[in-house]
Amino acid sequence: MSHNPIRPWRDIERRKSRQIMVGNVPVGGDAPISVQTMTNTDSSDARATLDQVIRCAEAGADIVRVSTPDEASTKALKQVVAGSPVPIVADIHFHYKRAIEAAEAGAACLRINPGNIGDERRVKEVIRAARDHGCSIRIGVNAGSLEKHLLEKYGEPCPDAMVESGLDHIRILQDNDFHEFKISVKASDVFLAAAAYQQLAEATDAPIHLGITEAGGMLAGTVKSAIGLGNLLWMGIGDTLRVSLSADPVQEVKVGYEILKSLGLRHRGVNIISCPSCARQGFDVIKTVEVLEQRLEHIKTSMSLSIIGCVVNGPGEALMTDIGFTGGGAGSGMVYLAGKQDHKLSNEQMVDHIVELVEKRAAEIEAEKARAEAAE
Repeated sequence: MSHNPIRPWRDIERRKSRQIMVGNVPVGGDAPISVQTMTNTDSSDARATLDQVIRCAEAGADIVRVSTPDEASTKALKQVVAGSPVPIVADIHFHYKRAIEAAEAGAACLRINPGNIGDERRVKEVIRAARDHGCSIRIGVNAGSLEKHLLEKYGEPCPDAMVESGLDHIRILQDNDFHEFKISVKASDVFLAAAAYQQLAEATDAPIHLGITEAGGMLAGTVKSAIGLGNLLWMGIGDTLRVSLSADPVQEVKVGYEILKSLGLRHRGVNIISCPSCARQGFDVIKTVEVLEQRLEHIKTSMSLSIIGCVVNGPGEALMTDIGFTGGGAGSGMVYLAGKQDHKLSNEQMVDHIVELVEKRAAEIEAEKARAEAAE
């Protein structure tokens, strides 16, 4: 058990949704909020796409989406699905036949855009393929591609238009006795997306896929997504998410987990609590944290580590983390274990020693979990 337990005043009551399966990953209900990303390779290149899927899975992605814009990409999808360690969602652009081909290739889920997929007859054919091949469906509403009649009705993309689009397609699926679906109402505008998601959450019990679409580059997109998704998650809305960045998909996974960790909704890996550094620092905090982040990437166990440059806040932060290091004077600092002072350590030995301590503590936590599971 981590040294930093969730406290009652930090609890978030998640919206009650029904649960569906995306391959072997449960989405909705009481399942953990899953983290997704999307490949950016040429989807017809099965080897390159699969390599990227595997890297994303190693970073913690529960589900990976692959764009399937043409027949060559749906043909390659079969090889990607066969080699993937996580469920694959096929992203369908305009042609409904790509959805049918993707279902036949083994996709776990089909993402269709109501504004682009076509009329109800075509949607019914996609439903038939999904049912025949055990796929779930994501209704992916996007403010940038709403149906023409809704734009004419509302004059512009707005929450009402987006939610109406989503509910119209929910009706089609339910009228055809298909219930294995989740839904998203994405926009690049944080206010528009947040308002649409809040309205959607009140209108359906379907699992909700969160995202701020076309959020931007690494820095801007991370900030935008943290604000938009963070506020919705804080309200209990969201069963799965994707952070959309103009960056390596692995970074999308990492940011997604950081957002969830910051709200105590899901934990994976080492949560490093560090100061911004100032003239009081007893060592180079920024460089040390940068190195530790790289050295500790292999740790998947949830735990906390504080790296604080001086004694102003260091001891207090260390009280709430599994392991802590606080800078002192004369080239050394204090190591804290489970909130208590344990031993002094020179700055030169700090990184290697902290990595050893984290690895040891991670092994202890995993052993404790194994014993608890065996006792059940």
